[in-house]
Amino acid sequence: MIEFIVGAKGSGKTKTLADMVNTAATETMGNIVCIEKSMKLTYDIRHTVRLIDVDEYNISGYEQFYGFIAGVLAGNYDITEIYIDGILRIGAHDLGGFEKFIEQLSVLCNNVKVVLTVSEKPERLPVSLRQYQIN
Repeated sequence: MIEFIVGAKGSGKTKTLADMVNTAATETMGNIVCIEKSMKLTYDIRHTVRLIDVDEYNISGYEQFYGFIAGVLAGNYDITEIYIDGILRIGAHDLGGFEKFIEQLSVLCNNVKVVLTVSEKPERLPVSLRQYQIN
C-alpha cells in the first residue's frame, strides 16, 4: 500500500510523517524504516526505527532510489513499513519520473506499507497518482 502526504513547503508534511512513524513504532510488530534526504528527523522519531539518509549513499534520481529500496528490502524481510520524506528532492522534482517510480514501487512493495511526503500542490500531481493522497 502506498500513500502520499501532499502539500506545499512548510505545510507540516514532515511533522505528520514523524507522527505516523512514531505511532507505527509503538503498534507495528515488524521493522520500520524511515528514509530522508538530510538528517532532519534524528531527534523526532523513536530510536527503534531505522533512519537512513540517502545523501550518505550518493543517491540521485528515482532509478537509483528504486534500487536502493530494493536492497533495503532484500536485506531485511521483516520490514513492514517504509516512510520516505522529500521524495521529489531525491528525484529532482521530475513528476513524470515520479509517476513511473510509483508504478514500479507498487509492485516491489506490495506487502509493505509505504508513506511518502510530496512537496507539491495536489492539483499538480499526475491524475494517476492522486489516488495515493491521504490528506
